[in-house]
Amino acid sequence: MRLKKLFAGICAACLLMTGCGSEQNNSEENSQARIVKVGMITHLNASEKQMEEYLFNVQAKTHAKVLNHVPVFFDSLKLMQLAVESGNADEISTYKCVADYLIANNDNFELVDNDAINKLVDSFCLAVRAEDKELKTALDKVIDEMKSDGTLDKLVGEYIIGVNKGQAPAKIEIPTIDGAATLKVGVTGDLPPLDLILPDNSPAGFNTALLAEIAKRLNRNIELVQIESGARAAALNSNLIDVVFWAIVPLGKEIPSDIDKPEGLELSAPYFQDNVAHLKLK
Repeated sequence: MRLKKLFAGICAACLLMTGCGSEQNNSEENSQARIVKVGMITHLNASEKQMEEYLFNVQAKTHAKVLNHVPVFFDSLKLMQLAVESGNADEISTYKCVADYLIANNDNFELVDNDAINKLVDSFCLAVRAEDKELKTALDKVIDEMKSDGTLDKLVGEYIIGVNKGQAPAKIEIPTIDGAATLKVGVTGDLPPLDLILPDNSPAGFNTALLAEIAKRLNRNIELVQIESGARAAALNSNLIDVVFWAIVPLGKEIPSDIDKPEGLELSAPYFQDNVAHLKLK
């Protein structure tokens, strides 16, 4: 297995809901709301300003304490952490399993207690080019098989629920199959325990364990390409990679359905779900 570095990305994108009182006085309350700068992975079909407007519209339909979340886009989780530590962002938007892992390794962070945010759930899937219909069908079939035979639950238990969050996880070997075709898969290495690259440049985490199982079931070799967030769709559509991990954002009528799904790609069946979580400095 070869590991190449390329400046592109994945992520998992997440939308946040916080709110206000009644709709009648919502505009007045929002104008006086405390502004919270939230670090978010870059959305591909929305600017920071557009995202702020979408979140304002969502907030108008909720009944929680007034907060104006102002998105600040970053291309990696590491950059978001640095922004919070330097005061350039107030919170990090990520996932519960990632938040737990970061807290276990950094005593300076803690979870933000916000029911409106914590109840949101993103679904993780694999993105392929729209024309690669056979590949999508094959991935959907394998994911369904892994759900049915308990393999996915086992991987979640071993690499997410049961992982020792205070220690670096063990590296994962993806099998090499003589004569088999190769799938180039984009990974960030920046979303532990889902997706990470160890200091010795070895892949680890739940997504890598998932890929090892997919490789065996599809009889395909896997070549990992380390990427960053902003160019993940471009890397896919330009054939630099064949597959990239993606997250399905929870949508409502206030949120465009293509907010993080550009034209030219299709998403597999979900293989994992997790709640949205925010981190802040203690």
